[in-house]
Amino acid sequence: MSLTIRPALALDVSIIYQFISELEEEVFDFEEFNRIYAQNLANPDCHYFLAFDADECIGYASIHAQWLLHHCGKVGEIQEMFVKDAYRGKGIGSLLIEAIFEVAKRENFKILEVTANKKRMDTHRFYESKGLLPTHFKFVKKYD
Repeated sequence: MSLTIRPALALDVSIIYQFISELEEEVFDFEEFNRIYAQNLANPDCHYFLAFDADECIGYASIHAQWLLHHCGKVGEIQEMFVKDAYRGKGIGSLLIEAIFEVAKRENFKILEVTANKKRMDTHRFYESKGLLPTHFKFVKKYD
């Protein structure tokens, strides 16, 4: 494998759309997705990374940061992480999370957070193996 990680670009929207749709098992409105993606790319507190094996895009991760009063500093939250099935268990997720850790260090985050669906037990083990601890519960109310 010839693995590389790079920041995502505007032209990568279709790849990321495909990954997020698979991750969330949902088809999103592409026009709205693209609008939000472009808005976030312009925000210096949003970071998107793509993993490649040669010319094939095989993974993706995103982190958004914000200044929170209850931490008296900048907090990063991993929003999404996805690796194609055929590449799971081959270190791609580790490379993506290292790119996120570099952002956290460079931008002096006080804390890095991630939320993972309760059913994704392998994901929980992955994050714990990278030093993230399960310290909170997340409560959600949907507005459709």
